[in-house]
Amino acid sequence: MTAVVEARPARRSPQVLRRLGAYTASTLGDSVFCLALSWAAVSGGTPAQAGLVMAVAAVPRALLMLFGGVIADRFGPRRVVLASDTVRCLVTLGLAATLFLASPGLGALAAVALVFGTVDALFLPAVGALPPRIADRDQLARVQGMRGIAHRTGTVVGAPLGGLAVAVGGTANAFAVAGALFACSLPLLAALRLRPLPREDAPDGTAPRGLADGLRHLRGHPVLGPLMLVVLLSDLGFTGPLNVGLAVLAEQRGWGASGIGWVLAGFGVGAGAASLLLTVRGHVPRTGLVMGWTMVIGAVAIGALAHLPQLALAVLTALTVGLFAGLSGALCNALIQTECDPAYLGRVSAVAGLGSLGIAPLSYPVTGAAIGLWGTGPVFAVSAAVCALSGVYALAVRAVRRAELPKP
Repeated sequence: MTAVVEARPARRSPQVLRRLGAYTASTLGDSVFCLALSWAAVSGGTPAQAGLVMAVAAVPRALLMLFGGVIADRFGPRRVVLASDTVRCLVTLGLAATLFLASPGLGALAAVALVFGTVDALFLPAVGALPPRIADRDQLARVQGMRGIAHRTGTVVGAPLGGLAVAVGGTANAFAVAGALFACSLPLLAALRLRPLPREDAPDGTAPRGLADGLRHLRGHPVLGPLMLVVLLSDLGFTGPLNVGLAVLAEQRGWGASGIGWVLAGFGVGAGAASLLLTVRGHVPRTGLVMGWTMVIGAVAIGALAHLPQLALAVLTALTVGLFAGLSGALCNALIQTECDPAYLGRVSAVAGLGSLGIAPLSYPVTGAAIGLWGTGPVFAVSAAVCALSGVYALAVRAVRRAELPKP
């Protein structure tokens, strides 16, 4: 399905707004689903069993994501995203109906989590491949900013919405709400009109359709290859403190669960502000240089979190982390979108996502064990050093340091 090129800002493009609405609804549905699944698993088994149910989804996501990128490039990102949300809608509504009539065991919940993990492996690379098919290159930074705002909205609003749905009508009601949100994305995705991509042939005259072609494209590109390492290092250094270390800090400082919420809220506000800035401006001069330095500054703020006894200071520091990490992450994604040949973007998005969703979570048990041995201060310092290394590496690679986003 093709579209006429629209010379208009991203915020006024019907195609971008349809994609944004569909992504927001899908993110909201995913947040509600995760909360409902966690609650149902905890209610039906032990905490350890609930943890296993929640971990099931990560396995197919890590194993299949690279092949999901190939599928997105081969069959088209719109078709893959539409099919993914359709499956999630039907499975979630089916589970809601089952819960209204019976009490399925943990095996059924694990099976649903397995389906969702498999669908995520297809959905995430396809979402990353959509922007160049609906917006001009000089608008891709704004599209990334708008996606960041939608993501923050989905994660911040989705959890309370899921909790309210469980409180009002139980887990069956929450799954029904999640299914309805997935359903809201379907007409918007069906209405998307994508631009055709020019045929790009490999040196042997064949179309670039396989995973190996995408990896060769990454390896030979002066900006994209180093950016993949930048993404991996920043995720490895960032996810452990945020997901494991923060809970330990809250317990040690006496902040309680509400304190974790306030710190995460500070991070969310900062990241949302960074996304809003990129949405409004659409261009950051000397993009690669700014990206590298914001990573370094954000890393310093991460290291400082472990040494702040007052909750208010921790919230303010978390806001700083969110602002700088959010801006550097959005700039990195925008550079990937603009530097990558659109024919390879599904595969490249899959490689970038594999680091954050497949490799970085492996640091959780390592972070927890290290905190038990050496305490929060040294572990946060090491994590901050890894994050800073990603920024230093970006600054050290000349092609990345000089990379620029096109001006609107």
